[in-house]
Amino acid sequence: MRGYREPGLQDRAAAAKAAKDKALELLRNKAPLSEAEQAERLAKSAAKEAAAQERREAMLREREAAKIAKREKAAAVKPVILTEAERKAARDARYAARKARK
Repeated sequence: MRGYREPGLQDRAAAAKAAKDKALELLRNKAPLSEAEQAERLAKSAAKEAAAQERREAMLREREAAKIAKREKAAAVKPVILTEAERKAARDARYAARKARK
């Protein structure tokens, strides 16, 4: 009884060629699509592409709306600039509060 023999390069090449030939033969024997089937496939493909384009456009609109909202929010929040007297009054109030806690 013979043991297992590792397939060599020529064996693997022959098996690959046989598999390729079989796949090509199956492809050649396949019936061609009718015009109705081709039109249906094209319609499905076009609908799929239109839906993808709509999703991309919606995403871009959302991003633009988010950018505008962010700009408006930043414009609404203006930094408060205190005068020297107001800063001194705030500092004195903190000092008085700290003394009151003790």
